[in-house]
Amino acid sequence: MSDSTEFRNEVNAIGPARAATPFRISESVVPYLLSTIDLSIIFLSSIVAGGSYDWLLSHELPNLLPYCAIGILSGLLYILRMGGKGHYNFTEAIRPRLEISRIASCWSITALLLALLAFLLKIGPSYSRGALVAFSMLAPLLLFAGRSLAKTFLAAAVSHKVIGWRPIVVIGAPREFAALREQSLLTEFSTGDVKTFMLRDADATNASSVDATILNSAAAFARRHDCREILLALPWADTKRLDFVCNHISATPTAAWLLPDANVRALTRGAAPECLRALAINVQSAPLSEAQCLMKRSVDIALAVLALLFFSPIIAITAIAIKLDTPGPIIFRQDRKGFNGRRFKIFKFRSMTSQDNGPTVSQATRDDPRVTEIGRILRATSVDELPQLFNVLRGEMSLVGPRPHALAHDDQFEQMLSNYAVRQHVKPGITGWAQCNGARGATPSLDHIAERVRLDLWYINNWSMKLDVKILVRTLFEVMKQRNAY
Repeated sequence: MSDSTEFRNEVNAIGPARAATPFRISESVVPYLLSTIDLSIIFLSSIVAGGSYDWLLSHELPNLLPYCAIGILSGLLYILRMGGKGHYNFTEAIRPRLEISRIASCWSITALLLALLAFLLKIGPSYSRGALVAFSMLAPLLLFAGRSLAKTFLAAAVSHKVIGWRPIVVIGAPREFAALREQSLLTEFSTGDVKTFMLRDADATNASSVDATILNSAAAFARRHDCREILLALPWADTKRLDFVCNHISATPTAAWLLPDANVRALTRGAAPECLRALAINVQSAPLSEAQCLMKRSVDIALAVLALLFFSPIIAITAIAIKLDTPGPIIFRQDRKGFNGRRFKIFKFRSMTSQDNGPTVSQATRDDPRVTEIGRILRATSVDELPQLFNVLRGEMSLVGPRPHALAHDDQFEQMLSNYAVRQHVKPGITGWAQCNGARGATPSLDHIAERVRLDLWYINNWSMKLDVKILVRTLFEVMKQRNAY
């Protein structure tokens, strides 16, 4: 059987993509849900224990405010300690075993800190020792019950593919695959499915060319299914092959881990299953965590809505001016590549007589005859970009990120620069680090696009919300300078 036939059989064995789930929750929400549940349990335990104790002694309706304050304080102390130890992480939460010792330890330290604060602040008259003892006994029991129920619901959610069912891709050599256990991968990497892509033996005929085809298919699968991670099962000593694999998956915005090879696993045989994850080496990081993506998305929506409200008179006047100036649509739509290479239609005010959107797109040049009279003003002031605020609201773009190019130019630049596709690790932006540093407009030479890519990759590797704010402020001054705006 030929190498190409074996490869086709291997891909067919992967099976069709799973049907999309109508409702799916990101596993990044789990820590917030679990910590909120624990805080609520401790808060209610304080009220119930303290209120019941006072009522049994006096048979009068007690003052519950001190117990509310103690419940909130102790709840915050507890979740800070549990969260600091990683006990709210999704990988920990889906393990079937109840963490009795961990919960008891964290609660014991919380109760001791609470007793110490009560002594130092002299709140004994408002909060009796009996109420404290009752609270200290009731809370851990309810915490055990709450954690157990949470595990049950999480297990059901995972089994119904509502949460945590993004597959992982495993790429590796035959000898390394033989030493892996799929169940360990499922547990340690918190996934519902594992898709394997087996490379050829290093000494096989045409191994490099076949491996390149397999790696391209693995990267395409990871993009199409929004995979959680890419795992590499390769010999650590084979650095040449590691570099070859890493270069092929670098355009995929997914974290990649090099698993312990057969030699390392032989040394750690009999160790806890967690060793597989602990010994894995992160060879490629995801550009932004899900929490960072959520924060960036929230800011994008808020600022985009405010910008649309602020610029609404300008948007209306511009639309009327374009309609009166030349025949044609007000909004120009063009296909672009966004996050993870997904295509979308970018919106711009029409500023040219032509509307290129095919395999050949000519970049605008200085004194370009295709630019209309109104278009020159719009391009000089960047008003033609305002409709992209709707792309931001649709989730296709961000306010700040690498500027997307026409598909024809993307294909050309990807052939010229090997790291060009890495720009798609984040959403494209209306403005970006390259633009506010003067790298905007046409790219007539390889040096121009290389400099833009260098600046875009620096932004991706150094992202912060503070940097986004800095770029937005600098963009205002860049628009005033009108550098390369034609």
